[in-house]
This record gives sequence, structure tokens and C-alpha cells, in this order.
Amino acid sequence: SVKDAESRAGGRIFASPLARRIAADRDVDLTSLAGSGPHGRILRRDVEAAETRPSSSASAATMPANAPMSAVAGASKVEANSQMRRIIAQRLQESKANAPHFYLTVDCEIDNLLAARRMMNEQAGDGVKISVNDLVIRAAAMALMAVPKANASWEGENTRYFQHADIAMAVAVDGGLVTPVVWAAEQKGLAALSGITRDLALRAREGKLAPEEFSGGSFTISNLGMYGIREFAAVINPPQGAILAVGAGEERPVVRDGQLAVATVMSVTLSADHRVVDGAVGAEWLQAFKGYIQQPVTMLL
Repeated sequence: SVKDAESRAGGRIFASPLARRIAADRDVDLTSLAGSGPHGRILRRDVEAAETRPSSSASAATMPANAPMSAVAGASKVEANSQMRRIIAQRLQESKANAPHFYLTVDCEIDNLLAARRMMNEQAGDGVKISVNDLVIRAAAMALMAVPKANASWEGENTRYFQHADIAMAVAVDGGLVTPVVWAAEQKGLAALSGITRDLALRAREGKLAPEEFSGGSFTISNLGMYGIREFAAVINPPQGAILAVGAGEERPVVRDGQLAVATVMSVTLSADHRVVDGAVGAEWLQAFKGYIQQPVTMLL
């Protein structure tokens, strides 16, 4: 029933009033549907389309009740996909199908950034612990302000340019991921940014975010550095125009003034929608981002 659907653990079902009314009239379970509207919102057409599909009970009736399970290698089990999993699958499939992705990668030396972080944490008050990811978010926000053409979204007949760096950060949760948004990140100091990101990540994992806290945003950051991933390419979070994939910092050989040296290097890859972000714009944004990362004092000016 609709009432049962609304009491789903970990959040609410997002559906239009008309879709809810039709679902109630026709006894359609909203938890079984993947919405086709913005941010996975269930619309009238989703409810009506559900009636044309065979029910799971009808499908189950075609199989013997006591069908033996395979006892050989390769045996498996089938789990129903959660609404979160279905929405993630639908949105990212649409992103890859509709947005022509291109990818740009740069290597950033982060020894100065690590030293600055260590110094700031030593001088910060109790409860403040600035992370590398906080500095990455700050650098991305500053770069979006420096290269505003990268802070954009394709809307068919129009292109939307965002006035603020509203940065979504990918957070892994049980059964999928969510992307809570740091609104106007360019206006946040590092201490404030640290508190905001920790709070959002904690409540995301506990399933306590309000819908408006993980909807929208102009740009996404996905950081797998804590897993030791050197580099990767992420799928754009629609309708945004770009996403930054952040790898682990690791010691690598570099050449400085013709001499071989060792530096801590972090590889980052920008995935961009070529409909709205040109290659030169993406490259310009990455150079701005790299500049802030390698000279972190410029983020504080």
C-alpha cells in the first residue's frame, strides 16, 4: 500500500501527488517502482506502466515450489533490488547513454598540502580535524569560481550556469551511495567545511539526511583514495556537467630542475559532459584545481 511505501527504512518514497493517488486506487506498491522523474521521483506514467508488467507472483507461479538449488560451484542467490539500487542504476545508465563523457587526468603533488593540513590541525581548536578531502572540496570550489564555464548543466535548449560551487560528495552507504551537497562551498572556511562534511557523511550513513540535503548540486567529487585506488573515471551525476574522481596520494618519482626526486602524488580524473563542457574548459579547470592543491596557501587568500 502507499502508506507502507512511505514508511520505508532509510528515507521517504518520492512520488507526485497524482502518482500516489493512482497507486492507492489501483493498489500499486510504490516501493516496487523506479521513478523516471527528476532525482528518481515517481510519476503517473511509472505507476501506469507498472500495471502492464507481469507481477512477481505470476512469475513465481511458473516455477516449481520445491525447485532444487544447484549444489555445484557457481550456485547463487537472488536478492530483490532496493529502490535506492534501482534509482542509482537508472540514473547512471541514463547518464552514460545521454551524456557524451570525456576524461582528463592530471597528477598533483600534495606534499605542500599535507604539510599545510598538518599545521592547521595542530593549531585548530578541539573538534576540528581538516581532512585531505576537505581541501580537495575547497580547491574544487575555488576552481569552479575561477572557471565558471565548468560549473554548468545541460538543459537541452539552454545551458544553466551556477553562481555557487554547490559540491556533492559521494558517500558509500549500505546498499548504494548518496551524494549530500555542500552548498556554496566557495564561501566556507576550512574549519566550517570540515564540520559540514563530517556531519553530512555521518547522517548519510545513518539514513538521516533530509531530501533537500542530497538533491541537486552543480558538481560532484568521488574520492576512493582511502581504498588505495590510484586513479579511476567516475560516471557523471546527472544533470550535472562534471564529476571529479580522486585517487590515493602515493610516493612516486618526479623530476625537479632536471633532478630525480620523490614526491607524494595524487591522480585526479575529470569526467565531463561534452555537450556543456568543452575539452579546453575542462583542461583549464583541472589546471586551476591543480594550482590550488599544489599551492594550498592560495586557497586561504
